[in-house]
Amino acid sequence: MKKQASLSDDDYKTLAAFRYALRQFSNFSESAARAAGLTLQQHQALLAIRASDGQTMSIGDLATFLFIQPHSASELVNRLEAAGLVSRTPHPVDRRATTLRLTDAAAEALAALSLTHRDELRRLRPMLTRLLGQLD
Repeated sequence: MKKQASLSDDDYKTLAAFRYALRQFSNFSESAARAAGLTLQQHQALLAIRASDGQTMSIGDLATFLFIQPHSASELVNRLEAAGLVSRTPHPVDRRATTLRLTDAAAEALAALSLTHRDELRRLRPMLTRLLGQLD
């Protein structure tokens, strides 16, 4: 049996502090999304679609990106479409599939949310960099 490397008390403190910082950012993100009238998952879906090649994505790819089942992604897309945030178009090759694209309203909301998220990450960067450096 291979012996595991041991961790110091400082390693545990660093790992706990890093996890706390991630939860802080997650809490910030959820609050910002809610203030924009979105759930955290809706915000993540819009960001995934916007960041994808061609700014389009299939429901299957969205499911993979969000670590959810395809039927859950379909339900999420139904809610986004009903809210006027995404549009579906037939896939150019596979007629069984659809391609998701952000609406102008979603693009505007996402741009504002992304600016605030970038600013928050910039604020957290020194602390995160320090914590990651302590794990060497």
